[in-house]
Amino acid sequence: MHAFDVLGDPVRRRILELLAASEKSAGDLVQAIGDEFGISQPAVSQHLKVLRDAGFAVVQPDGARRVYALDPAPLRSVDEWLDPFRQFWAPRLDALATEIARGKRSRRHTTH
Repeated sequence: MHAFDVLGDPVRRRILELLAASEKSAGDLVQAIGDEFGISQPAVSQHLKVLRDAGFAVVQPDGARRVYALDPAPLRSVDEWLDPFRQFWAPRLDALATEIARGKRSRRHTTH
């Protein structure tokens, strides 16, 4: 499965966001994703399998629990693919950062 096929699903993107913050047990992921998306444990397990099979997540046994962690390697390939497109938004983000910095300087000068 191609990385963008994996990332195209909002449930899988959310799982990756949770794993980017910290390792999570399968039970914690089932609880969080089930609450947020209203899907069953087998459905969450299927999404975790897709993430494992595509290399986005790794799992380690911890006693009776399975602990999932993010594997950033596939995200690097996504980042490389996006690189030619950065020209469309990078200058705008740089300009925004400049305007934010100007606003902060302006507020500092008016409050002192």
